[in-house]
Amino acid sequence: MEQGTVTTIDTWSGPGSAPTRRREQILVEASRLFADQGFHGTSIDGIGAAAGVSGPAIYRHFPSKESLLTEMLVGISEYLLDGGRRLAANHPAPAERLGALVEFHVDFALHRPELISVQDRDLASLPDDARRRVRALQRAYVEVWEDVISRSGPQRTADEVRIAAHAAFGLMNSTPRSAAHTSAETAAPVLTAMALAALVG
Repeated sequence: MEQGTVTTIDTWSGPGSAPTRRREQILVEASRLFADQGFHGTSIDGIGAAAGVSGPAIYRHFPSKESLLTEMLVGISEYLLDGGRRLAANHPAPAERLGALVEFHVDFALHRPELISVQDRDLASLPDDARRRVRALQRAYVEVWEDVISRSGPQRTADEVRIAAHAAFGLMNSTPRSAAHTSAETAAPVLTAMALAALVG
């Protein structure tokens, strides 16, 4: 792997120590069900059935459904911030840094679109401290992007840079709708080219 690249999201990677294979499976299936049915519309028994275990067996890995949602959204927020910071540090040229960030986020958005849906709909279902943690991680991730954008493309005010960052996220995070019926291989170059054109144009 080249310096500055980040592993493609093909299994769950939550915060803390590496999760067991069963925990990964539970988190992946729960994220799919939450995206499809909503947090409140999904039962522990349903998650267990999707993950191939009994509902009560879920509690050997997670104390509650809320803790599942917490690990899901805090974990992916930490993943994005850590990856964004690593890429920004390892790509000294502004254009390369921006390109690496766009490719990183597009990869996430295409491989885990269900987490975008869960974040959009169920963030308010998190406990207060977890919701504040997610918001803080997200603000820090946006700040990484704002710094990179400010050093690339045309001169912009701080407000314009912030608008550009959020507009780019809106485009890339459209995958639950824009790329739902195509492959990641087809969608990735389209989304990457559009985001870069919008940010440096």
